[in-house]
Amino acid sequence: MTRSPTRDLLVGLFVLIGLVAVAYLSVGVASESYTGPGGLNVFAKFEQTGGLKSRAAVVIAGVKVGRVSSISLTPDYRARIDMDLDASLKLPVDSSVSIVTAGLLGDRYLSLQLGGDDATLKSGDEITFTESAVILERLIGKFLYNSGDGKSEKKE
Repeated sequence: MTRSPTRDLLVGLFVLIGLVAVAYLSVGVASESYTGPGGLNVFAKFEQTGGLKSRAAVVIAGVKVGRVSSISLTPDYRARIDMDLDASLKLPVDSSVSIVTAGLLGDRYLSLQLGGDDATLKSGDEITFTESAVILERLIGKFLYNSGDGKSEKKE
């Protein structure tokens, strides 16, 4: 049985196109983040980030309005999270930010809840009202530890 060079060329092209498509999709998914106009740079300090990563989404009412630009450790051993938000946002100074999870075991992102103050945050300001991430493993551990506290009922 002889091999056709044309058939080998077509199979090779098909494989090459498939690899290019996979590479394009991988880059597209990996770089999926907020690409809107930035300019409002604010930060918040948290006790626990729970695996939040740089470039994570920042949302208000489920709408992406920014992204996490960096995460660092402060001198008092808290996590400082810098956010790059849409410059057109007028966030009240008493707004709060929480680290939440998409689904039960999904990625972490920041959720902004607007306050009611008339004064607004400016670039470089701190959001002081924060809620750290809930760590599922710690929650399960506390439940298991407290449910088996060793107290038994005495019948007399």
